[in-house]
Amino acid sequence: MDQLHQALTRRTFFGRSATSMSALLAGTALASDRPATAPRHDDRPIGPHFAPRARRVIYLHMEGGPSQLDLFDHKPGLRDWYDRDLPESVRNGQRLTGMTSDQKRFPVAPSAFAFTRHDNGGDGLWLSEALPYLGTVAKELCVVRSMHTDAINHEPAITFAQTGTQQPGRPSFGAWASYGLGSDNRDLPTFVVLITQGFGNMQALAARFWGNGFLPGEHQGCKLRSSGDPVLFLRDPAGVSRADRASMLALQTELAREELARTLDPEIAVRIAQQEMAFRMQTSVPELVDFANESESTWQLYGEEARKPGTFASSCLLARRLCERGVRFVQLYMRGWDQHGNLPSELRQQCKAVDRPIAGLLADLRQRGLLDDTLVVFGGEFGRTVYSQGGLSRDNYGRDHHPRCFTMWLAGGGVRAGHVHGETCEHGYNIVRDPVSVHDLHATLLHQLGFDHERLSYRHQGRDYRLTDVYGRVVRDLLA
Repeated sequence: MDQLHQALTRRTFFGRSATSMSALLAGTALASDRPATAPRHDDRPIGPHFAPRARRVIYLHMEGGPSQLDLFDHKPGLRDWYDRDLPESVRNGQRLTGMTSDQKRFPVAPSAFAFTRHDNGGDGLWLSEALPYLGTVAKELCVVRSMHTDAINHEPAITFAQTGTQQPGRPSFGAWASYGLGSDNRDLPTFVVLITQGFGNMQALAARFWGNGFLPGEHQGCKLRSSGDPVLFLRDPAGVSRADRASMLALQTELAREELARTLDPEIAVRIAQQEMAFRMQTSVPELVDFANESESTWQLYGEEARKPGTFASSCLLARRLCERGVRFVQLYMRGWDQHGNLPSELRQQCKAVDRPIAGLLADLRQRGLLDDTLVVFGGEFGRTVYSQGGLSRDNYGRDHHPRCFTMWLAGGGVRAGHVHGETCEHGYNIVRDPVSVHDLHATLLHQLGFDHERLSYRHQGRDYRLTDVYGRVVRDLLA
């Protein structure tokens, strides 16, 4: 009876009632739910719509919201505004978080960091003293000072930055890239996620930020662990040989294919592909994370921290190795950029952890001939306010969330190197020239990967969905 009850699923009932009207209606419903452009379960991708400039992406997400005013958006005139209230005409009634909405004053906090103008082969780029190594590769950067977002709190803002909507459940950017491009390496996932712990206030990172949403399951990000085995159950159990594991997998696959033929459930095909991938990863992943053959010059680029698993430097080096092996999308999360207080000291710690590895990554990709077709993205979910949250002194202050304007930068992948795009007002609070929304950024990144963002879509519940929803434009000024 237990076996009978398990067999009497809704799908089985309608599937076996082929002559009934219910079966006809069910078949119609299933057909309408099936994506018109769904990928076949044989590893063949959708493919670009036109010749791409980039073949892969390394996305460096600084979770928490880095302070653009202390890193990229130089505002020396703010020194004259020290501890003076930001004018209401500048704020103009704009939305505030619950952390500062009841403040009686909004004292302007000039940056405690000195800035240096670097020769970037173009506009000249002002960078904070907290990022000395990044200044050595300034010529590679395309800096966007006029980013803006709709969300003001971390959870919806990260969801928006990663999936194109504040509502949970949509596919992440990496999943869309996997769906469109596929992988150049059948022994590694198309989309890999690496997470580094930071310093100070750290927000939670939900797995849905790199999830597949309604796309087939093989497109979700694969998170590699920072300690122990990179993937759980990577090693064979004691007493079980590789031949035994191969035989077991072959039997499981045979039974699964019989079930797939009987039920037509596409998730079974996903599980088959994932099981086979997991078996191959038992060989490919140990080789991937073995840095023993890296040269001394490589360690000089990334710094000694790269020798320690779980550090951001180690993740940057691993990102390069993943790109070399055909992985399409590598997402690096660095937590701890949420400085509501003690900003100068915490920001110095954060920057020390990421500055040299990021510069090393760009230089390493360049010398290996990979940067031209690798799109590197750096940024957070929003920026920080020009006014201080709580107390204020010359060398100690905090900044609240600020979605109205923040800075991101791009490198490689056919973007316009040495370019500074957009401008904010004298207070660094509002955009005054060339605004770029999150949807615009997504449209531009997809364009560099060879996709028309309006055509890369997936039919779900009777509607065609896309990363940019019904918005977005390609920002041509960012392209070489």
